[in-house]
Amino acid sequence: MNTRRDFIAQSGLSALALAAARTWAAAADPALLLRAQKLLAQAPFIDTHNDLPSMFLELTAGDISPFDLEVRQPKLCADVPAMREARLGAQYWSVYVGSDAQDRHDALHLGMRQFDVALRIIRSTPAFEQARTAADIERIARAGRIACLIGVEGGHQIEQSPAVLRVFHELGARYLTLTHFGNVPWADAATDNPAQYGLTELGRQLVREMNRIGMFVDISHVSADTMRDALLVTRAPVIFSHSSAYAMNPHPRNFPDDILAKLPANGGVCHVNFIRDFVSPEGQAWAGRRAAALRDIKSRLTDQKKIDAALAEWQKSAGLPKATLGDVADHVDHIRKVAGIDHIGIGADYWSVDPKEMADGMATLTCYPALFAELLRRGYTDEDVLKIAGRNHLRAMRAMEKVAAELQRTEKPLITEPKVTA
Repeated sequence: MNTRRDFIAQSGLSALALAAARTWAAAADPALLLRAQKLLAQAPFIDTHNDLPSMFLELTAGDISPFDLEVRQPKLCADVPAMREARLGAQYWSVYVGSDAQDRHDALHLGMRQFDVALRIIRSTPAFEQARTAADIERIARAGRIACLIGVEGGHQIEQSPAVLRVFHELGARYLTLTHFGNVPWADAATDNPAQYGLTELGRQLVREMNRIGMFVDISHVSADTMRDALLVTRAPVIFSHSSAYAMNPHPRNFPDDILAKLPANGGVCHVNFIRDFVSPEGQAWAGRRAAALRDIKSRLTDQKKIDAALAEWQKSAGLPKATLGDVADHVDHIRKVAGIDHIGIGADYWSVDPKEMADGMATLTCYPALFAELLRRGYTDEDVLKIAGRNHLRAMRAMEKVAAELQRTEKPLITEPKVTA
């Protein structure tokens, strides 16, 4: 399972559920919704994960000219009018490559294609400006533009090379997700069989090099052992760029409470994910039922088309795991309880325009204000909202930048390269 579409089950969504998804914002207290919108504009509001560059590669092989992002684009997971409606002040665009690329030895090549698309998106859209620092984010947002940053989703893209890591940083990458769905030679993923049981010595060296150059160590997607090792090694705050709480949904992609409890000492931030399977309280149980159904189908059928049709029929009858905007808020509540208000952010992970992929009420990025209105309804203060919306991330980013400035005065670049075999 190497892509989101492989990993996240595909199935239908009832008209009733779609209708419910559209009514969350309308049902919110208008005064709370307006208050949320004003706070998001003030924060500035930062989302740490959106897969728009991947959509361009899937839809147009990387040609961005068919889509003018200054107008609404229903085929894309982001555009400027939607981002304005969401009150977004800064967006990290994901440079994503499936884990299978490391087996084909083209991960770096594909990653560079993603960088190319992301940079062309930023530079061709008048509302966007590339940011490289926390100060840049604040300056750009104050000027009325949307600050754009880059996050690299999957450490396999550096092909074990700290030189590539440094080049990615020069291109604007400000976090590296250590793994994606599959292990890398130096770190274990949450959704693969344990191989290293955390970080190898090279993995620890790469974490230190990320600290030195000024790049967040992103521990979304990694195994709990890798999370623990990264927290032991890092000299700077870490982030989860797009994950949620294991206690609320025991999915391996989510972070356990013992990791949450360590964040105050580290200064890191958990950016909450909106994908249905990772948010739903019944998501992992549903995945288990689906796996059992697939095993049963394969015991009876051998033709792949018939297997796919039978699984689709099962999914249609079984329905989707239930997940709502309220469940997303429950994840926020849990993080606040265990780690504290200073360690929560938003990393929605919009990657598709299919509303069934996200929790009901969070179908598109225009739904952000409704989530914050719900937090206000639950008693979160204006200061709490400002922290979650972006100020926690900015605080962690400034700390990360300070560590990098200090280390660059005392440490040399990591010079080690993987052995190349013919």
